[in-house]
Amino acid sequence: MLRYEPFFNALIINILLGCLWHLITFIICVTVPTDFFAPDKKMYCPRKWERGGKFYSGVLKINKWKDAVPQYIGKDGFSKDHIDSLSVEYLDEFIMETCRAEWNHAVNCMFTLVLFILNDIVMASVLSIIVYLCNLPFAIIQRYNRFRLEKLKQAVLKKEKNRKSE
Repeated sequence: MLRYEPFFNALIINILLGCLWHLITFIICVTVPTDFFAPDKKMYCPRKWERGGKFYSGVLKINKWKDAVPQYIGKDGFSKDHIDSLSVEYLDEFIMETCRAEWNHAVNCMFTLVLFILNDIVMASVLSIIVYLCNLPFAIIQRYNRFRLEKLKQAVLKKEKNRKSE
């Protein structure tokens, strides 16, 4: 246990373990089949308290800070800055990518369990706050964006349906 290590040694070991955890999570995230990140799975489904995404804009004021956080864009990835297409297929893939990113950050938050097992309460608490601050905002942004993308997708589907019925 790291409780008995000198502070600096424990800190370095925790940082290395955290980096390893995040790396493994990322590797799993990019290698797991995309079906695992289907937006209809319970983890990704809207919750009543989210009020269709209004919780994020009203309570968390996400529009004031979401663009200030950095983003990761993988090869052929999706940028939060713009939408490249209004096709249903593109929007479905983008929605799935928000699920993938949310899963990644949610699993990274679970590293705090390891911190509390290995460390004294003070070290674990401080490092857990850092882990949460480095992951929760990104998971929240993914959920918020998914609400917006779903609304856009429904509008596109409605427009296509109207065009076909003309």
